[in-house]
Amino acid sequence: MSVPTYALAAWSGSGKTTFLEKLLPALKERGLRVAVVKHDGHDFELDREGKDTWRLTRAGADVTAIVSATHAAVMENRPVPLEEVVAGIRNVDLILVEGAKNGPWKKILFYRAGAGKPPAADPKRCAAVVTDTPLDTRAPSFALDDAAGLADWLTERVRNYAELT
Repeated sequence: MSVPTYALAAWSGSGKTTFLEKLLPALKERGLRVAVVKHDGHDFELDREGKDTWRLTRAGADVTAIVSATHAAVMENRPVPLEEVVAGIRNVDLILVEGAKNGPWKKILFYRAGAGKPPAADPKRCAAVVTDTPLDTRAPSFALDDAAGLADWLTERVRNYAELT
């Protein structure tokens, strides 16, 4: 069974991460297991210089994993399509992809009028909108401070999805 997945469509600086910091606890309160995938348009460093995993990656490992009693991480030391990473996530009820406005998933548009940029996706084609100004769309709209409202909406979508599968 696939997992309901939504891309958070927005330009940098629109408040996606700040909103997610409020949305995630609200989703957890509703009993959902949530994965967040952050799409980074730049190169990033996950490992720390000198640590064993860093040393093994530098030695040529294509994949390096580390597992403890409370955490696990798999580092792919090669290009991996975002869609493949998302498809590999298991045992969650919902996947939110931050920063993949051009991805294949349903979109939740984040739009802040004061940012001075147009919406990052067509509001008429989005599943939901989080904004500080009215937009021309039939999608449900939530205020930038209404994480609880979006959490309720997402929880309903997850439950409806589970009933259909």
